[in-house]
Amino acid sequence: MKELRIGNLILDNPFFLAPLAGITDAPMRKLCKEQGAALVFTEMVSAKGLWYGDKNTGRLLYTDKSERPVGVQIFGHEPEVMAYTAREMDKIQCDLIDINMGCPVPKIVKNGEGSALLKNPDLIYDLVSAVVKNTSKPVTVKIRIGWDSESINAVEVAHAISAAGASAISVHGRTREQYYSGKADWSVIAKVKRAVNIPVVGNGDVIDGASAIAIMEQTGCDFVMIGRGALGNPWIFREVTAAWRGLPIPEAPSKEQKKQMMINHLQDLADLKGEYAAVREMRKHVGWYLKGVPGAASFRGRVNQITDINSLKETIMGI
Repeated sequence: MKELRIGNLILDNPFFLAPLAGITDAPMRKLCKEQGAALVFTEMVSAKGLWYGDKNTGRLLYTDKSERPVGVQIFGHEPEVMAYTAREMDKIQCDLIDINMGCPVPKIVKNGEGSALLKNPDLIYDLVSAVVKNTSKPVTVKIRIGWDSESINAVEVAHAISAAGASAISVHGRTREQYYSGKADWSVIAKVKRAVNIPVVGNGDVIDGASAIAIMEQTGCDFVMIGRGALGNPWIFREVTAAWRGLPIPEAPSKEQKKQMMINHLQDLADLKGEYAAVREMRKHVGWYLKGVPGAASFRGRVNQITDINSLKETIMGI
């Protein structure tokens, strides 16, 4: 079995937790790491926010040693600002810097950031080069396959990223216009893999062990990034790792295991962010954990009215 390496970072398995804004905070990363994720990422961090010393932006950089290896994902569109951010990343406890060039959200795109950068491969080269030249850590880039179905240019973009010195590229098999709808086009990921000599991370529609193996077989990708498939299901990393190693697939978590995971998640959120924020943030996670459970809709309605941690714990244990 070949060594799983990105730059100077050697990994235990090929499965990563994708960076998800508002979701992959330290408690979420910790749970997925415990279930077998080889690499986890922070939420998107604004390079401009760091440039101006924004405290809320700085808080997104918090990581715990138990999460490592951990990557920080940054976004921006100005080479000078990205270079500054790269130098700042060398001062903190992280193992890798990822540049977001795939976020489809309008407020990011309208600033020429995220997936808007797919329209400008020359600027992509300049941004990646600026980060690579100002850090000692591996630099990766996360893209989509193109802006829309008429402008699928992932191979051209990948060439620019590789030429700029990135250590790996992650490809989400959807266009910006698709957001998260429709089906991910894994064939474009395969084209990127054939086009560059750096590791490629496949992303999109990986929801279980079978789909994790399928994306690797169909694209030849070196690693797999899991995003929405991990929502309410940190156990997916246990499953995909077993499938990759040729071991029996573990049984799905029981209701009691789900309840305990929710309690652990809630407590970790409270320890990090305080009761007020923890209870409100946990509401969406409870909905994801209960997906497919009979009566989940009415239960979510009750959870969304709860404002204190003890009531939420009692409600979860009473499922």
